[in-house]
Amino acid sequence: MLLRLPTSVSETQECMAEGAVPIGGATLIWATWQRDGFPEQAMSLRDLPEANTIGRETLGGAVILNRIDDRVPEALRRAAATVGTGAVRRTATVGGNIVGSTLRCLLPAALVLEARAVVLDPDSVYETDLTEVLAKGHLLLGLRWREPITSTYRKLPGEAGGPPPLVVAAALHTVGTGATRLRVAVRDGYDVLTESTEYDAGSDSASDVEQVLDDLRRTAVGALHATAREAVDELVTDLLSRPTGR
Repeated sequence: MLLRLPTSVSETQECMAEGAVPIGGATLIWATWQRDGFPEQAMSLRDLPEANTIGRETLGGAVILNRIDDRVPEALRRAAATVGTGAVRRTATVGGNIVGSTLRCLLPAALVLEARAVVLDPDSVYETDLTEVLAKGHLLLGLRWREPITSTYRKLPGEAGGPPPLVVAAALHTVGTGATRLRVAVRDGYDVLTESTEYDAGSDSASDVEQVLDDLRRTAVGALHATAREAVDELVTDLLSRPTGR
């Protein structure tokens, strides 16, 4: 197998046109290749600058998970820290987790940040929504979003050999003058649900928090099982209680 390491977008597109298979950290495909055979050409984006950005409003698809730090919003940072073991996080990439994984631990965090995907095909670079990326398996150059007011993420304990642990993420976004949008995402099993509600952020009273939770329960979040609903309520209550969340 020939491993190609492009250093520019145009060189990456040439590799794609010639059939090179994107591998990321190869944590999810190595065993398959050992079983079924290796491709003639593989391609890593580890030397491509556009795929290695880290910032308050951007994260490259080739970034290794253990490099994700407080330059990105809390939800993404916490999500990356919960993926696999330390050995996995030292190898796995953002793009591999979101596009190549069935668990997609980073996806709920990206969804509550209202992130857009920057994708690469052999002819162009363009921005699209994450739904298209997941449906079509695009090569992910990176994520872009507008910095939220605040965000958070929680993965509940799971049983070894059992179903994927429940994941809840939430973020607050400014919407016009005096309004805030709360966006919540829940990974239950392999499915990810996202909903949002808007409210007037001018008061800190407990009744306002309860009203936000009531509004959220009127969405598809309210149809979740009790454990998931309780996890959402706890996470949202914590988020709305933060000084930076108002």
